[in-house]
Amino acid sequence: MISSLQKVRASYEPKLPPALRKGALTKINQGNDTTAIADVDKIKKLFSATFGSPELSFEVGTGETLDKAINIGVILSGGQAPGGHNVIAGLFDGIKSLHKDSKLIGFLGGPSGLINNEYVELTAEIIDEYRNTGGFDIIGSGRTKLETVEDFNSSKDNCLKLDISALVVIGGDDSNTNACLLAEYYKSNDIPIQVIGCPKTIDGDLKNEQIETSFGFDTACRVYSELIGNIQRDAKSAKKYWHFIKLMGRSASHIALECGLQTHANITIVSEEVETKKQTLDEIVAYIANIVAKRAETAGDFGVVLIPEGLVEFIPEVKALISELNDLLAKEEEAFKILSSKDEKIVFINHHLGKDTSYTFSSLPQLIQMQLLNDRDPHGNVQVSLIETEKLLAEMVASKLSELKSKGKYTGKFSAQTHFFGYEGRCAAPSNFDADYCYSLGYNASALIASGKTGYMSSVRNMTQHSDKWIAGGIPITMMMNVERRHGEDKPVIQKALVKLDDAPFLELVKNREKWAIETDFVYPGPIQYFGPSEVCDLVTKTIELEQA
Repeated sequence: MISSLQKVRASYEPKLPPALRKGALTKINQGNDTTAIADVDKIKKLFSATFGSPELSFEVGTGETLDKAINIGVILSGGQAPGGHNVIAGLFDGIKSLHKDSKLIGFLGGPSGLINNEYVELTAEIIDEYRNTGGFDIIGSGRTKLETVEDFNSSKDNCLKLDISALVVIGGDDSNTNACLLAEYYKSNDIPIQVIGCPKTIDGDLKNEQIETSFGFDTACRVYSELIGNIQRDAKSAKKYWHFIKLMGRSASHIALECGLQTHANITIVSEEVETKKQTLDEIVAYIANIVAKRAETAGDFGVVLIPEGLVEFIPEVKALISELNDLLAKEEEAFKILSSKDEKIVFINHHLGKDTSYTFSSLPQLIQMQLLNDRDPHGNVQVSLIETEKLLAEMVASKLSELKSKGKYTGKFSAQTHFFGYEGRCAAPSNFDADYCYSLGYNASALIASGKTGYMSSVRNMTQHSDKWIAGGIPITMMMNVERRHGEDKPVIQKALVKLDDAPFLELVKNREKWAIETDFVYPGPIQYFGPSEVCDLVTKTIELEQA
């Protein structure tokens, strides 16, 4: 069943950069040769065939077409993000502009569909059903990694069977790292298949000067900010609850920061600041408790705290505890598995931990202790998203306030509600920004294919300006790479973009957070607006607005 909104939304025509408005066969401007963001010699050695390619920008072409139709494969990889369907729609329209008989092959279920040759031809009828919609359900997604020679050869064989000359990988940093490895393998072995990436992740940690933002970040933050605004309105109405809200973002705090800027929440914790300042768990708890106590004297016993999903891994003593627990549970897996009761497990762990980590472990509520002992992910690491950091902080703040009350330093009444906003934002109908940006990324990917390039990421820049000033082009994926130690081996990976404490978005938070903490200066963003004046429908995030100012 298609909703009324979806029916009307299907007719929305996304904006395109000027260079792409006459089709995907464009004029190409090549910049200087590029290097890697770090570990240059290692990256150059690992990617000898694709390293050093120039940055590209496009200018409008003549509207000509290719002499021959092309077949292109597309993969959705990793977690869902609003706008993925529009990337595919833009890619479809782009290759059709190159030749009307070009075909788009969608591999089902993510990279595993490429390996197992499970696919569907994406026709105009299918594409039209999914334009401007959220989700990845058009072909599904998956988290299979393309890393081994066997995977590369399977993908090669399946592409050649289907006469596919280029693959487009729509994914985050890990997925695009795999795309870069695949491009290198194909090119170094003279396999005639191009590989192009598109930057996806709601976490916002895949960006640089050429990739201004990853798609889905705008929509997800607007969905979360609407919910936070609703909670703030409720808190201000009832005046009896403190709401502790955990938000997506394991490796970076971009979502928490953006939502804090959009809603003026009383407290926004930024993991990168915690790590830089080496703040302890007790210091974070004391910081929150002191604000609660101050607000009790003026505004009342209510407020909102925003918490990044990955916070616990940025707190030095908890990070050390998690690291030791990962090693311990791997080493003592069999002995630990036979223990049945919570008490037995806690005693066992404390007995095997070092003095400092045992103290940290013992200071945590039992609920959190058991969550830290849950089954590890496939890499042997704690599943941070399953740790209820919001409950941990709410419980510890309550204890700290009891201490303050016993000393006559707190006279209020503390009651907490906890929330985790994650899946609520991943598949929302894309905002106009994400609908436009994603369609442009897909169309631009077809221009990169037409230019004969491989190992590039689709790039659309200058997004705070009118669409007449958007810049289309491509950035070599190797330019974003560094080497990290993973599972005892050096691995090339795209470097995650963390919140920079000297950049405008964080400095804007710092400038206002004392005021927002004590005063009730809430902003209620409301739902995403798809129809109406540009000033409410064509917004950009506070993050990109401040970064590009």
